Amino acid sequence: MKRHVDRVADTMTIGGLAKATGVHVETIRYYQRRGSLPEPERPSGRIRRYGAADVARRTFVKTGQRLGFSLDEIAELLRLEDGTHCQEASTLAEHKLRDVHEKIASLQRIERTLADLVHACHEREGSITCPLIASLHEGLINGEQRPPRN
Repeated sequence: MKRHVDRVADTMTIGGLAKATGVHVETIRYYQRRGSLPEPERPSGRIRRYGAADVARRTFVKTGQRLGFSLDEIAELLRLEDGTHCQEASTLAEHKLRDVHEKIASLQRIERTLADLVHACHEREGSITCPLIASLHEGLINGEQRPPRN
């Protein structure tokens, strides 16, 4: 039975690859243009075929994205995938982990600000001015004025 699955996997069209990996055909084409997925040769006048290696590569890309890696970072990891560059891969992951910690800290600041504003709104029920709306107009975050971004 496994042998049959392998033969089927070796003869997938781009639509089959898209279905097998849970994305649209245009997503596969986009990854091919970016170099994240190889584009197989087109046999004279016939349809390109994809196999198990293409499914594995798409899985690698999808998992990398779920971990927050950009397509450029995933391309770098793919370059390192032979297993002999663990230190380089680790360095890339350490940078990503620092980014994640920074995002978590930022989200925690946002959470505190929103909680404070919701609390202030509930305390001022019936008041003419809404603390949330006023803060948004003033550009206040946790009591600090934030300069507008360009």
